[in-house]
Amino acid sequence: MSPRKVVAPQATALPGELLGRVVTILEDARQRVARTVNSEMVLAYWLIGREIVQALQGGQDRAGYGQSLLDGLASELTTRFGRGFSATNLKNCRLFYQAYAERQPEIRQTASDESSPSGFLAELSWSHYVFLTGLRNADERRFYEIEAARGTWTLAQMRRQFDSGLFERLALSRDPQAIGQLAAEGDLIQAPKDLIKTPYVLEFLGLEERSSYSESDLEAAIINKIEHFLLELGKGFLFEARQKRFTFEEEHFFVDLVFYNRLLRCYVLIDLKLGKLTHQNLGQMQMYVNYFDRFVKRDDEHKTVGIILCKKKNDALVEITLPQDANVHASEYQLYLPSKDELQQRLQEWAAESAVASGQDGSQPAASKKAGK
Repeated sequence: MSPRKVVAPQATALPGELLGRVVTILEDARQRVARTVNSEMVLAYWLIGREIVQALQGGQDRAGYGQSLLDGLASELTTRFGRGFSATNLKNCRLFYQAYAERQPEIRQTASDESSPSGFLAELSWSHYVFLTGLRNADERRFYEIEAARGTWTLAQMRRQFDSGLFERLALSRDPQAIGQLAAEGDLIQAPKDLIKTPYVLEFLGLEERSSYSESDLEAAIINKIEHFLLELGKGFLFEARQKRFTFEEEHFFVDLVFYNRLLRCYVLIDLKLGKLTHQNLGQMQMYVNYFDRFVKRDDEHKTVGIILCKKKNDALVEITLPQDANVHASEYQLYLPSKDELQQRLQEWAAESAVASGQDGSQPAASKKAGK
């Protein structure tokens, strides 16, 4: 008797929409599970932080007590639960609780309790909250928390937003009384200028917000307000030429902008580029610099400086393409964005001036002083 053949079942053709719907169900379920796990983890770390803070309050007089307590607790927890409970992370738990002690989230009494813990945003991970814990300004901390959840920012995106001074820039556009509302409600990001930080400020150019600019548009705007541009570059800059032509080996080349710095006693060449910085851009600028050093500058003047203004920069590309001592610098041009430190200083000055004007600093308001004379 011959053995029976085992016939593999033929795959049934699936309706076109069935697989897509099932995949969507599974992906949504996994996302909900991930959010639930994340929420529970954040809540657990808040509770751990509270326990640590309360324990430390009873032993503050002992030198080194806090660190020894964290080290001992970390050792025991690592033995029982594995990685994730280092002394550093426990310190983060303590700082997290101290920053958010007022939240008082609802806590599940048992594992079967279906009430969701409140007080923290499910869209944010523990890493998000560790970063937020480092912000001293409570309004700023709350603002970035809301915006990160609303925009589903990754931690890297949140860091970029913070580095760009987003909160300060938005706060500067409001009166002091509105800053609390900004922190409580957040603010929708409506323009690319809200996402970036700048080394060179070109706000003075007066360029309208558009999705792109031609190099001639940018250059024309720079030339039209050249005095302001020189102030942004630094002291001692003198404008010399626009589209400076020179001929080298029977080819004509044009330098977008040429300055001379009387304090540094050197030429400064500026090339404007849109898009990604390329090897060709860097090589071209190096050629410009070499030409000016050989044929234009005098022996008693310092070597020429080359600056490439571009929408994006790649510092690693500069290091690979050019020697370490190459005097060519890649920078980004962006619109409207002073540095974070400058904005913070302006915001503090503005708040102080507003307090004086309203008499909230303890002095008599200006209007009252005048009336009393």
